Amino acid sequence: MKLKILTILFLAASYSFGQTADEIVKKSDDKLRGTSSYTELTIDIIRPKWSKEMKMKGWTRGSDHSVSVITSPAKEKGTVFLMREKEVWNYLLTIERTVKFPPSMMLQNWMGTDLTNDDLIKQSSLVTDYTKKIIDEEEKEGYPCWKIELAPKPNAAVVWGKIIIWIDKKEYMQMQIDYYDEDMFLVNQMVGSKVKTFDGKLLPSKLTVTPVDKPGQSTVITYNQWKFDMDIPDEYFTTNYMKRIH
Repeated sequence: MKLKILTILFLAASYSFGQTADEIVKKSDDKLRGTSSYTELTIDIIRPKWSKEMKMKGWTRGSDHSVSVITSPAKEKGTVFLMREKEVWNYLLTIERTVKFPPSMMLQNWMGTDLTNDDLIKQSSLVTDYTKKIIDEEEKEGYPCWKIELAPKPNAAVVWGKIIIWIDKKEYMQMQIDYYDEDMFLVNQMVGSKVKTFDGKLLPSKLTVTPVDKPGQSTVITYNQWKFDMDIPDEYFTTNYMKRIH
């Protein structure tokens, strides 16, 4: 009996250690996306002397189609962001205009948060734009994790010099991501917490983004709803539909 148990444990360990960094990151990314997804978020922008709350909802299909709309506050309500096959548009309800993002805008902060436009719409992919290697194993929020280093591929149009990501070994949750600039200085940290079940998947319901050189400043993203693998009409991912989505 002991031999059988040891054999099972050995096989389980072999399977775990046998996974490559690429496979782990892809499995984690697939979990976050599903074939499609729908989310409702609260975003809190926290600064030393003020704070602001925004709410938004969004739809994704695969890795190259996403659309999101701000639902509050009133000043930004109805603002829509569309990403389709590496092209990005912004619809501004206040002036009823659709504007295409030039590549230079991907580096700018999104709506005054600590996220770039690239972070929000995930134009650069952790799966395809980086080479990966497991560099350590650490615990985050009580979850044993792989610590994986991602380096940009030579021709990848990405913002970061390198990324360190902690992915838990059981549920493949992304528990922390550290972002480094081209000079390899740590710039931003994104930490996941308050793990909940969304549509049968365990995922952090809270993401806290902190710029390391700006004390008292952060952006907190809270997932209120998160659904996966539903049918989303093709028209949702067209520029014509941006002014009608709500």
